[in-house]
Amino acid sequence: MIEKAMAERKQVLCVYDGFARELCPAILGHTKGQERAFAYQFAGGTSDGLPLGGAWKCLQLHKMREVKLRSGPWHTGSSHKSRQTCIEDVDLDVNPQSPYRPRRQLPTSSRTPTPRGRTPPLDEND
Repeated sequence: MIEKAMAERKQVLCVYDGFARELCPAILGHTKGQERAFAYQFAGGTSDGLPLGGAWKCLQLHKMREVKLRSGPWHTGSSHKSRQTCIEDVDLDVNPQSPYRPRRQLPTSSRTPTPRGRTPPLDEND
């Protein structure tokens, strides 16, 4: 479902660590055998509160529950401080100019660059 959300630019609704979250996944892959998504959370709850406007989150897919997709604006945030390190082996990246050399490409018709070609930052606090 996360791959479909990325390809179709759909928002992901889920429950993660007991909090309802609304996300836009940007990167999908693995770290140490764990499937992960690096996503921009624009609404919902977190253990330490969600900043106004949202934040980048590193999510383990096996912890996502009640996953649903919906149409709506695609959110990517407005700033970053460093390259993401959430995902070591990148399988998919919504950014067509991805610096992470993803193993697979999204269909050309669904790919749009992240604003100003930005690479998502790291926020693994949640």
